[in-house]
Amino acid sequence: MTTLLALDTATEACSVALLHDGRVTSHYEVIPRMHAQKLLPMIQQLLGDAGVALSAVDAIAFGRGPGAFTGVRIAIGVVQGLAFALERPVLPVSNLAALAQGALRERAVQQVACAIDARMDEVYWGCYQAREGEMCLVGQEAVLAPELAVLPEGAAGTWFGAGTGWGYAPRLAAAVEACDATSLPNALDILALATHAWKRGEAIEADQAQPVYLRDNVATPKAR
Repeated sequence: MTTLLALDTATEACSVALLHDGRVTSHYEVIPRMHAQKLLPMIQQLLGDAGVALSAVDAIAFGRGPGAFTGVRIAIGVVQGLAFALERPVLPVSNLAALAQGALRERAVQQVACAIDARMDEVYWGCYQAREGEMCLVGQEAVLAPELAVLPEGAAGTWFGAGTGWGYAPRLAAAVEACDATSLPNALDILALATHAWKRGEAIEADQAQPVYLRDNVATPKAR
């Protein structure tokens, strides 16, 4: 029986989730700027409550971005530290996809336009459709001005908007039936997406884990 651990710190929320013996447990808190202090204790408590040793984990999933730069780096740092020590692979999951998966779980919506506030008057943007219980990307993820955020070409049917980027709703070009601008990614949904990826054999070595910021100029040294 597969045992997967998932964690996320890419936004204001900090969350962890565990799949063990077919049972899922999770913990979720909105704790801005507290991720570095809280994440490892949350993992330890989750495993302890489930009676599962860290060594029993087969792979570790994480929110690889886009999101807050510091938050994404915290997740990757912790995941790589644990995965190297355990000699286990990792499963990177898009935070936009996790938002869509959360909307599917909570509202049963089948098409979700996800937007995370990227600051600098931009949003991280991605559109997803449900396929056999898994939210799959349609088109590409991008960082762009709200006015440029549109549904995929040929999009039909009802769409739902999820994520803090929908705080720009009056400016977003995409037409949705309803939206939730308070929704944040949750490790519970990263776990669900990672489970699909694990079954497809998409786990990678820990040293291959990379953040996805979507902004090309992030962390690029300035020319002297």
